[in-house]
Amino acid sequence: MFPLRRIVIGVCTLGFALALAQTPPADAGYLLRGGTVHTISGPVIENGSVLVHNGKIIGVGKDLSAPEGFKVLDIHGQHIYPGMIDGASMIGLEKTSNEEASDAREAGLLNPQLRAITAVNSSSEQIPAARSNGVTTAIEMPEGDLISGQMSIVHLDGSPNDAMTVVPTTAIHLRFPAIVTVPVPPHETDEEDEDPSKEIEPIPYADARRDYDQKMRTLSQFFEEARRYRQARIGKPATPVNLKYEALLPVLEGKTPMFVTAVREREIREALQFARKEKIKIILADAYEAYKVLPLLKLTNTPVVLGPTHTLPLDPDDPYDRSYTTPGDLYKAGVKFCIATFSSHSSRNLPYEAAAAVPYGLPMDEAYKAVSLNVAQIFGVANRLGSIEEGKTADLIVVDGNPMDVRTNVNLVFIDGKLVSLDTRQKQLYEKYLGRQ
Repeated sequence: MFPLRRIVIGVCTLGFALALAQTPPADAGYLLRGGTVHTISGPVIENGSVLVHNGKIIGVGKDLSAPEGFKVLDIHGQHIYPGMIDGASMIGLEKTSNEEASDAREAGLLNPQLRAITAVNSSSEQIPAARSNGVTTAIEMPEGDLISGQMSIVHLDGSPNDAMTVVPTTAIHLRFPAIVTVPVPPHETDEEDEDPSKEIEPIPYADARRDYDQKMRTLSQFFEEARRYRQARIGKPATPVNLKYEALLPVLEGKTPMFVTAVREREIREALQFARKEKIKIILADAYEAYKVLPLLKLTNTPVVLGPTHTLPLDPDDPYDRSYTTPGDLYKAGVKFCIATFSSHSSRNLPYEAAAAVPYGLPMDEAYKAVSLNVAQIFGVANRLGSIEEGKTADLIVVDGNPMDVRTNVNLVFIDGKLVSLDTRQKQLYEKYLGRQ
């Protein structure tokens, strides 16, 4: 939505430019001194400092001194935040032009053994665009018609797939079956798609019901078969390995959650009932009508990953601001939630998706948590990501204002303790044609 903002108004100070120009060794230490440190998990530290070494934060506070050999960056007047995390993304998976192939979707209903990280294009032009706006981490989400595969947490530093991987498997994506007579519009459209405002052709109820029943039978049978396989493996370790069943074992054992896309109220209720029946942990995803089941979500302690706030109401009689008010509703109800883009090319706009909920009841601090610490907590990596604390991974951004404000410039980005480039294709094109008359 704002691809040229930083190109037009973003100006780095000379010190920042020199820091970027001189690439330090991978294990270099840094002292970021004099800025306002927004820890997110604790109080704001005015005129604070952050020490970084070997990819970790080793000090946070006031009046810190730099050990010998550390590079000192004076950031007086600037703000330090933890890097943002897109809690559901297809960045690097989905094609961004007609010349590229898409790896976001796999054929077949049951693919729990497939891992998203193996298909991520780390050279995607969308990755530098996202990190230049402060998004340092993404949770890659494979797409499919039922169980589509394993989600992976990745750093957006552009390094090879094995190096960018933070957690290879953090959840398994399940698109919960639903009786859909009017398809829900996607969060992003292809260039060749028709006008998104055009009325969608409805699906006959009988067909929708038949598809729903078939998928529910397939899903229930698969879980039952996986349980039998688990018992067989326990009793007889020589039982032949089945990769699909093996992938589901951590879910059955409560070690890995299912990431369950359930948009409407009925789907949400059925997904919660299914989780209770199968005794599994779930994370609700893209739950547009979560506001209708707040007491149930609180009772079951079910976290929610909301889709983008900048989206049209699903139903003609929904309030125009329905997507904007839902984050505040969840917060007031005490339901753990985060905000994600569910997109391949919109991760760069993640801060503005959170900001849009602030005028509609979500406190400013909670809005930033919804794209940082809350994401880490929901996916079980809060001991490593999401806030500025000693011992955590040094994913940091240095900005000249609130990162959720469109006028703010991101001046420095650290990913895994490394100072990364903020260059983007958009910036290159801008500079190329800047002098053209």
